Amino acid sequence: MGEISSDNVHGLILAISSSVFIGSSFIIKKKGLMKAGASGTRAGSGGHSYLMQPMWWAGMVSMILGEVANFAAYAFAPAILVTPLGALSIIVSAVLAHYFLDERLHIFGVVGCILCLVGSTTIVLHAPHETQVSSVKQVWYFATEPGFMVYAGTVLVLVGVLIYRYVPLYGQTHLIIYVGICSLMGSLTVMCVKAVGIAIKLSFSGSNQFKYFQTWFFTLLLVGFCVMQLNYLNKALDTFNINVVSPVYYVLFTSLTILASIIMFKDWDDQSASQIATEICGFVTILCGTFLLHKTKDMGIPTDGSAASPNSHVDPNSRHLELRRVTVCDSDRR
Repeated sequence: MGEISSDNVHGLILAISSSVFIGSSFIIKKKGLMKAGASGTRAGSGGHSYLMQPMWWAGMVSMILGEVANFAAYAFAPAILVTPLGALSIIVSAVLAHYFLDERLHIFGVVGCILCLVGSTTIVLHAPHETQVSSVKQVWYFATEPGFMVYAGTVLVLVGVLIYRYVPLYGQTHLIIYVGICSLMGSLTVMCVKAVGIAIKLSFSGSNQFKYFQTWFFTLLLVGFCVMQLNYLNKALDTFNINVVSPVYYVLFTSLTILASIIMFKDWDDQSASQIATEICGFVTILCGTFLLHKTKDMGIPTDGSAASPNSHVDPNSRHLELRRVTVCDSDRR
């Protein structure tokens, strides 16, 4: 295990900050939605009263700050360090939900959080140093090398086949179609994020990178890839259960992003086999923790309605009518 570089430290701080902001944003926005639903039409029923709730807007600001911090993290640290740390936002939201939304974190949830923390720590301690880049032209050189060109070409061909061949046939029945498109495009999106992030970082350091066409080309690709990725992610969320989409998307997206970074920036070239194996073990540990958190998140919630959530509202009139119905039925049997 080598010494953690200053760039990796900056990237680590930004990635953790991003997870805290994003994880908190879900709880803050949900509190805002609950307040809006108590005084108007709920968002799930088509209402937009949440737009008048300062707490909901505070959640949106928190999410935006988190995304900005995540964007900046890629400019300092390799994707193999930044991307898996996204799992920490799940821990933040789970812990905050336990205390502020009465969504109890059971023992399996605690174990899942611990696994995510152990895996994240393992990756942080053994992550490769960020490749030193002095110009966006150097990033362009990495992106146009044969290895990455083959990867990018393969991704675009697979995405094209999935969209034009398999989406019409299996898009509504097979989760992997939509999620596969999002994950494949996401790996290229992150590479563009790194290129634009590095260009911005160098520009702020006094070396203007926006005079090169490569910077604008990466920016255009970033916008296009983001639009396509969000389009098919929304299709996946609209068609399938979010509890299934989230872990599958996280696993595929993170795996493909790390693979793309290894090919483009050669993150593993200066690392030993033991370091690489340790990073893989850390990543698998995070995946196990994430899977456990998602698969057991509803464990302990009654399915027969015997115990209502503290946030639920039971109409006393409906309860009275139900009691009368039971009494009448019991009298008829007699």
